[in-house]
Amino acid sequence: MNSVPERLIIFTRYPEPGATKTRLIPVLGPEGAAALQRRLTARIAGTARRLMRARNLAVEIRHEGGSAALLRQWLGEEFDFRPQDEGHLGQRMARCLAEAFAGGAERAVLIGADIPGITAAHLKRAFEILQEHDLVFGPAQDGGYYLIGARAAHFAKEPSYLGSGIAWSSPQVLARTLEEVRALGLSFSLIETLADIDGPEDLPRGMAALSGESPGIEFSVIVPALNESAQIVPTISHLCRNPSVEVIVVDGGSTDGTPTIAQACGAQVLAARPPRSLQMNAGAALAGVATLIFLHADTRLPAGFEEQVRVTLACPRVVAGAFRLKIDGNQRGLGTIERVANWRSRFLQMPYGDQALFLRRDTLWELGAFSPIPIMEDFEFIRRLKRRGRIASAPGYVRTSPRRWLQVGVAKTWLINQAIIAAYFMGVPPERLAAWYRKKI
Repeated sequence: MNSVPERLIIFTRYPEPGATKTRLIPVLGPEGAAALQRRLTARIAGTARRLMRARNLAVEIRHEGGSAALLRQWLGEEFDFRPQDEGHLGQRMARCLAEAFAGGAERAVLIGADIPGITAAHLKRAFEILQEHDLVFGPAQDGGYYLIGARAAHFAKEPSYLGSGIAWSSPQVLARTLEEVRALGLSFSLIETLADIDGPEDLPRGMAALSGESPGIEFSVIVPALNESAQIVPTISHLCRNPSVEVIVVDGGSTDGTPTIAQACGAQVLAARPPRSLQMNAGAALAGVATLIFLHADTRLPAGFEEQVRVTLACPRVVAGAFRLKIDGNQRGLGTIERVANWRSRFLQMPYGDQALFLRRDTLWELGAFSPIPIMEDFEFIRRLKRRGRIASAPGYVRTSPRRWLQVGVAKTWLINQAIIAAYFMGVPPERLAAWYRKKI
């Protein structure tokens, strides 16, 4: 690698749950945040690989956590893996750039892994700028920068623009850095401003930039599951054979083989601990397309659901939709439950989670996703959706298992549900409601 004139350096963290993307854990959970980190790192590694085929370029991945062996097994043999040094961000960047130049590189570009919109064209442009300028920066929308490049002839080992005088977590990082650069009389140029994904506030723009990863696929069906081996096959098997659908099963710690069964059907499986709200958010963070369908593991979508979703979401002012409810079984009272649910959905725009809520991915993240509460997450989210626009009823019926209605009786289950809703409106914390519900059901 020492004889290669250009070097790309990627800063990332090994995707260990609880130790990566920690600011996203309240929304995605530890496993979901780590899965997103894994997705972003794999994406930028693929971009670097394409760039290596187009130009004489060496790539090194500077990582926190994990080991070179783990990173190499995950990302491939063509990269050089090295741990990041100690110190603040500026010190770590300065040392990496200095080492690249000491190793013979003439131009070096350093980027973070959490910029979903970065492409090989951005990196190519950065290296081209360094043919004429001392420095290049890629501004981030939060006021920092996702890319810095320098050329060896004008790089000091510890330049002031990477020094301790920069408040690295502030929105003035780029502006303050450029002040230092100008004071040193160095020439620079900026490339396109992009969004990074660091905190929950970055998810709307950042997730939008992840579009186009799944060509030919139109729908992401997200299935939170826990010990659903008896139900998961009829729910997802036909969906996994549908070329327009990707199925993401988010398993909450099953002990009955649910993850193995889901993988055998062809689903992508993510392990993520409950509550269900975080499982659904984590699944949405892995979705590669713009239309999301949240499906319970014991509920089956109707034939032709694809066109129904398209038509429903195309209606004016519609922000989301759900299907009509059909409960399998002929036990007394189930028909009444169905009629009430379908009336509530049509006239009050209040479908529940067992009716397969569907919406555009951007809408989910703009509203802050599902709240991290242990119960009533669908009810709470629907109320926020209603303030955004109309929630429509699709004409088809989902078919769901009657098991939760039959476990303690149809009438008693209905009364428990109404009591939960009333207590929620009276301000009883969801944690207490969940504990009470578990005792009753």
